[in-house]
Amino acid sequence: MFQGNTRVIQDLADERPSCTVLEALNRISGKWAIGILLNVSHGPARFTELERAVPGISRRMLTLTLRNLERDGLISRTVYATVPPKVEYRATDMAVELHSSLTALTQWAERHREMIADSREAYDRKHGKPAGVDNDC
Repeated sequence: MFQGNTRVIQDLADERPSCTVLEALNRISGKWAIGILLNVSHGPARFTELERAVPGISRRMLTLTLRNLERDGLISRTVYATVPPKVEYRATDMAVELHSSLTALTQWAERHREMIADSREAYDRKHGKPAGVDNDC
């Protein structure tokens, strides 16, 4: 087979995995996923525990994020046949492996919080924006 043709075939074969990698990175870098993953990495957690542990998350957003993390294989969901039903969420081995990276990322953000805030203020002043207009926190 001609060398150029094998490269095209390889590019097509690589397309899906790279899309999956980007999707996974987008999922775990989402607004709520890091907080959820950090919490379930310490042991099983119930829905209401996660709701209290992740400030500002709505019940609907928690539900959607948990479903997506379960779909990606980062958490497992166990339903116990009790009245009322008991549901626990646990980090999978894949999420436990991810925990140290997430911890390092959150520590980095904490160390640089003031520098980032100062940079945002300087940028806003330079571009004539009122301070704190785009504040997501």
